[in-house]
Amino acid sequence: MIIWVGFLTNNINVDYDLTRQREYILKANAHTNPSYGFPPIKRPLSFYIRMGVVNLDKPAGPTSHEVTAWVRDMLELPRAGHSGSLDPRVTGVLPIMLGKATKAVSALRLSAKEYICLMRLHVNVPEERVRKVCDEFTGPIYQTPPVVSAVKRAIRTRNIYSLDVLEVEDNLVLFRVRCEAGTYIRKLCHDIGLVIGCGAHMQQLRRIGTGPFDESSLVTLHDLKDAFVFWQENGDEEHLRRIIRPMEQALVHLPHITIRDSAVSAICHGAALTVPGIVGLDSDVQKEGDVAVFSLKGEVVALAKASMDSSEILASSSGIAAITERVIMDADVYPSRWNAKRMQRT
Repeated sequence: MIIWVGFLTNNINVDYDLTRQREYILKANAHTNPSYGFPPIKRPLSFYIRMGVVNLDKPAGPTSHEVTAWVRDMLELPRAGHSGSLDPRVTGVLPIMLGKATKAVSALRLSAKEYICLMRLHVNVPEERVRKVCDEFTGPIYQTPPVVSAVKRAIRTRNIYSLDVLEVEDNLVLFRVRCEAGTYIRKLCHDIGLVIGCGAHMQQLRRIGTGPFDESSLVTLHDLKDAFVFWQENGDEEHLRRIIRPMEQALVHLPHITIRDSAVSAICHGAALTVPGIVGLDSDVQKEGDVAVFSLKGEVVALAKASMDSSEILASSSGIAAITERVIMDADVYPSRWNAKRMQRT
């Protein structure tokens, strides 16, 4: 029996780990000075909120922009940003980056997505035929964005990583799809209907995953409002810290490079990351790939483009390992030791 998507997903064992298999490799020994910065979970709450992310369960009705604006105003922040638009009728996982964390929203927006979709065929079709056609839609596909969309209407390629038909009843098809960011599920349903030969449209859609976020950590707008009021009126931080997570959680899908305290300030001023500043790294760093640069306390410092892969970095004692593309941390959190050395030379 076909049942409403919102209830069905509570009973699905979602295999949702978009992180690649990786090993963290220590390149050098180093210590961090406790006088500078904070481990993400120990940031003072006002700072914690401004460097946080909320995995919001978007309700049906409002747009993603409206929901994001409500969260921004509710938490009394100057800005907030979401990880990728959902149509007004679509529900589910909508991570919202808060305050300064919006600097990293692009890294999350480009991560893979996962949905549960209820598709309505325009006539009844044998289940075997439905499953066979759906299997043909895995891998690279061509899509033209719908007429009503936020991007230019031009043919483009998107990857469908998996498409699993969960249930077929009469002309209703329930499926789970994991896909590249920017895939239009409404258009996917339309195209499946064309290939089957009967036509089809999207009846209902729920996002169950984006990047490292899934339904297991979802919170509602009411949860967030209650937690914020508890803190304001009673000084109770526990609920707010549980609902808002450090922004670093939104970057676990990227390969990590950990750097020395002495290298943090230079990176915050836009300098390239050189090999001597690296303490450790994930084994899946790829040349020209995106990486997240972290301090020894686990704070994200910047997003960068790798100039070497993991093996090259480990084998080198000098050279540029990554080019800084987006500075996240404030420049004054760690001391500017590179400036001090320059002054001593003069």
